[in-house]
Amino acid sequence: MLAAERFTQVFSGRRVLRGANFVLHFLANDLAGPRLGLVIPKKQARTAVLRNAVKRQAREQFRKNRSRLPAVDMILRLARPLSGLDAVSRAAWRAEIAALFDQLERKAAA
Repeated sequence: MLAAERFTQVFSGRRVLRGANFVLHFLANDLAGPRLGLVIPKKQARTAVLRNAVKRQAREQFRKNRSRLPAVDMILRLARPLSGLDAVSRAAWRAEIAALFDQLERKAAA
């Protein structure tokens, strides 16, 4: 299946977890583990440096939490504008993304 088709399926599945800046869309898959897609639009993160920093933080949190996440396809979408690139901002992004993954794990266990 093409990646664009799967993104469409996940978005149309309407299973969503919301944070302050990010939204996590998810849909069960028939694979052995989770997969992550990222949507970081220019409208919300104006510079390429900022978009890439957000993607790096998201991928790192996914790597750290992958073993405990359910078998789902998930798309992490930046929903609100970001502006800072300092260490405090990055720590806040990491914490929010980790909290969304925690919510997903609890929701799958229930």
